[in-house]
Amino acid sequence: MIATLRRMGIRSVAVYSDADRDARHVALADTAVRLGPTEPRASYLSVDAVLDAARTSGADAIHPGYGFLSENPDLAKACEAAGVVFVGPGIDALAVMGDKIRAKKHVSAAGVPVIPGVALPGLSDADVVAAAAAVGYPVLVKPSAGGGGKGMTVVESPSELPDALAASRRVAGAAFGDDTLLIERFVHAPRHIEVQLLADTHGTVVHLGERECSLQRRHQKVVEEAPSALLDAATRSRIGEAACDVARSVGYVGAGTVEFLVSDDDPTEFFFMEMNTRLQVEHPVTELVTGLDLVEWQLRVAAGEPLTFAQDDVRLTGHAVEARVYAEDPSRDFLPTTGSVLLLDEPTGEGVRVDSALRPGLEIGSAYDPMLSKVVAWAPSRAQALARLDAALARTTVLGVRTNIAFLRSVLASPDVRAGRLDTGLLARLIPTATAARPVDPVAPVAAVLWRHASLTADDLLGSTTSGVAALPDGSAPSRDASAPRSLAWRSDGWRLGDPLPVRYDVVTGPDSAVEVRVLGPAHAATVTVDGGAPLAAALVRRGPDAAEVELAGVVHPVRLATDGPVTWVGADGTSTELRFRTRAERVADSLAALVRGDLPADPVVRSPMPGIVVSVDVESGDEVVAGQTLLVIEAMKMEHRVVAPGDGIVTLTVRPTDRVALDHVVATISGHPHEGTPE
Repeated sequence: MIATLRRMGIRSVAVYSDADRDARHVALADTAVRLGPTEPRASYLSVDAVLDAARTSGADAIHPGYGFLSENPDLAKACEAAGVVFVGPGIDALAVMGDKIRAKKHVSAAGVPVIPGVALPGLSDADVVAAAAAVGYPVLVKPSAGGGGKGMTVVESPSELPDALAASRRVAGAAFGDDTLLIERFVHAPRHIEVQLLADTHGTVVHLGERECSLQRRHQKVVEEAPSALLDAATRSRIGEAACDVARSVGYVGAGTVEFLVSDDDPTEFFFMEMNTRLQVEHPVTELVTGLDLVEWQLRVAAGEPLTFAQDDVRLTGHAVEARVYAEDPSRDFLPTTGSVLLLDEPTGEGVRVDSALRPGLEIGSAYDPMLSKVVAWAPSRAQALARLDAALARTTVLGVRTNIAFLRSVLASPDVRAGRLDTGLLARLIPTATAARPVDPVAPVAAVLWRHASLTADDLLGSTTSGVAALPDGSAPSRDASAPRSLAWRSDGWRLGDPLPVRYDVVTGPDSAVEVRVLGPAHAATVTVDGGAPLAAALVRRGPDAAEVELAGVVHPVRLATDGPVTWVGADGTSTELRFRTRAERVADSLAALVRGDLPADPVVRSPMPGIVVSVDVESGDEVVAGQTLLVIEAMKMEHRVVAPGDGIVTLTVRPTDRVALDHVVATISGHPHEGTPE
């Protein structure tokens, strides 16, 4: 948005909360105004704070962005009262279409097909339970306000409904300031297709084709493309005209999107889901295939200008695909992650576009949505666009925070995705394969080891013959191979006496995994063994401040590296690996702990799986709990996660609602029953 404003010669004013003080948009804008503290209700969700920022800066217009107040009629009303232009639709359109309940009733009355369900204002939990029984399971519980899949829950049976309602209301209230819910039949294996609209104040409404958004996880879009591989020209015209009819029915103005569920078996059958009365996150794919800047047209329409083209002038050229890069850990059920961006590489080149919030040194917190950037590719054909996007992701490196980039590449490689066999459940089916535990690729630990090994001098290595340990610059220590004779291993002049002496490195690669790398010789001409495997020729071919080329078994691998205390990050081909070098003292302590633990049951200490806020506690200290029972719920980045008991026993809590917790923070312990081990 700021780039478009700059190109049009319009000054930009960024608004930010305390959490976003150092955000990229704040630095890019011509000026910036603080809204308030991190809590959204006191900053981004505060209409008064936003209007005060407009008055303070002398702004003529407010662009509401993608989320928070972007579909809130109260902001539009406040803008009207203050004489500030709201870059969006009119108040009536926002009121009708911004509320999913009113929107479904409105379009149904206009003859547009909708999914069976119950959408009435003021539904209590008891009303929803009764409605679900009438609609039939499975059902989809969703907030009436907002979008982005936040708070949406699929419920397969009546027993699951109470917990789902409580969770959806919490998320909706926190994200949108409104916990009103609706319920509808959950349609298995549909395709999610949405139509982009533009409408001016002179009565012209055009559609800009459709986007396929079926690749989603937890109702959150992950990969989007335009156009859809499913629709033919005739169906595209029909669904586009239906979307225009929806817009005309509310006198819509500006950019908007009408979302449909479309049958994969019969693409001519589609159901209205909702209308997003704002610019969509995935709008770049439409821009790339139409050649139109949607932000520019939002601004021109808001200024009263007419559209300069008609429906017949819209042409879709080529194919575009977008992948959303998230701060999340696919190996831990996609839980949000935090960290500091130590090193950043973002792709450029023909047909590649990146919309990004990232910059080196940026702190990634847990206050807001975990999306970091969007990598988009355009090409003449769908196959070429997918290949170009995969190559762009391979050139994307974010070190210092775990991301989903490697997962995105595995999704793009799926035969179903390549063939265009999509539905809203496909990504969930791909996840087990894409995130399955695999043997550690030796490139990352070997690269990190050689990187550190190059810091050792000949004297360091000679010293290891007497102490068994050579100190590294950060204080950690590789170990001398105890099975080798105590002799001089090597010297820089090549002189050697006795057998060579490998240096041992213990590299922690995950919560419960580590590899042992033994290095014989200097980093530029070494022999390595990984976990006792066959010896491999290895060399640090090139070593720069944050990059290297590592040759392993005859293959040269370019890598990026960054260190953060005891942690070394290695990036290669779109993957980022977080490694920690374990000292000899840590290794001995871990071995002793394993001996003490033996075959005892699961760890009784319950830790937070992600940084966030405790939003509810389901038990009290002293309660008896069973394995799998929910103890509490932690929310981060608009997503909730249930923390369950690892085993049976008596629970002792260490947190309360509203407490903020860090990753691996101890939230509870489970002790044995008092009668355990006593006769009946």
